[in-house]
Amino acid sequence: MLKVRPLEDIDYELIKEAEKVIEKNYRYGRHHIGSAVRTISGNVFSAVHVEANVGRITVCGEAMAMGKSISEGEHEFQTIVAVAHPHPHEETEKCWVVSPCGMCRELISDYGKNTDVIISYKNELVKCNVMELLPEKYTTDIE
Repeated sequence: MLKVRPLEDIDYELIKEAEKVIEKNYRYGRHHIGSAVRTISGNVFSAVHVEANVGRITVCGEAMAMGKSISEGEHEFQTIVAVAHPHPHEETEKCWVVSPCGMCRELISDYGKNTDVIISYKNELVKCNVMELLPEKYTTDIE
């Protein structure tokens, strides 16, 4: 069973940052996922995913936010979140938290196996350690 913890105010602030970046930059067919990462120093970096016509070269929002953080010299992550922006044909008008894809789970854990991930679990927003989302991971670290 997944070991989850309740969110704190600072986690809701991180979700808001992910929402802000995708609400500002949403483009149908190009950008519909926003992500925000908080480093252990408390700084927050947010970015959108970059969609490509050839799916395998699409870059996820989590990778973009982590890359932005790393480019600014912040290499240690505390918490990360991704949110989806609704498309025009969808009934909802609000963003919602999405779990990281498998590649992002690998990337997040490669760069920080102590990183928490905010997810929706059993209809509740919670956080868990990225290793909970990637059990029995091979042991190679870039850190």
